[in-house]
Formats: sequence, C-alpha cells, structure tokens
Amino acid sequence: MTKQIFINLAVKDIQKSMDFYTSIGFENNPQFSDDTGKCMVWSDSIFVMLLSHEKFSTFTNKPIADTKSNIAGLFALSVESVEEMNKIMESGLQAGGTEPTELRDYGFMQQRTLEDFDGHTWEVFFMDMSKIPSEE
Repeated sequence: MTKQIFINLAVKDIQKSMDFYTSIGFENNPQFSDDTGKCMVWSDSIFVMLLSHEKFSTFTNKPIADTKSNIAGLFALSVESVEEMNKIMESGLQAGGTEPTELRDYGFMQQRTLEDFDGHTWEVFFMDMSKIPSEE
C-alpha cells in the first residue's frame, strides 16, 4: 500500500466545510463519507477528513481546540505555479475563507495563508527550485 496522509479536522458545519474545500480544489470521496464526516481528496496520497465535533471526539480524550482563536497546526499545500496559488486563494476567499496575513515572497518561494470557517490554517505555496540559493 502506498503511504498516505489523512488530516482529521473537527468542523462545526460539515456541508459548509465540504463546499469550501471543494472550492479550493479538493474532491469528495463519497466511499469514505457519511453524515458525520467527509473525505476530501487533494491528491493520490493526501486526504482531509472533515469530521463533526461529535465524530472527532470519538478519536481522542482531549478537548477539541478552538482553532478560531488558537493555532492547532499549520498545513501546507504545494502547487504548480503562482497563478494556481492565487486561483486557490481567490476561490477560498470567495467561499468565505479569510487571509490573515499578506503574501510572503522568499525569492524562491511565494506563500499565502488561507483559513477556513473553523480557523484551520492552510499555507498555499509555490516553490521555484531553480531559484533556491546554493550553498557556496
């Protein structure tokens, strides 16, 4: 089996969250979705599970973090171009997401930040490997 990553996120409104993630390029896999959670596919090996608070709570004894006011993790998505990064960001903003910080340009990498309705933070970035400074 190929190694994969499943990121589990507690969300307050599953349908609203699924619509948001669909708008930024994820696809729903109905085979692993029901009324308590939606499996959202980014690539062949990257999945985000949008889980109701009740469902999420069955996997942990810890309280669910309030990610609107506290950071629980930063998730980064690489893209093929600056244009794709900007398209994802614009789609996410139109779908109700927020951009808490301005674009960061590191010369070899451009990065923008997008937060969903629950405050889960995504770093969308494009990296141009030919512009990475060499060690000399």
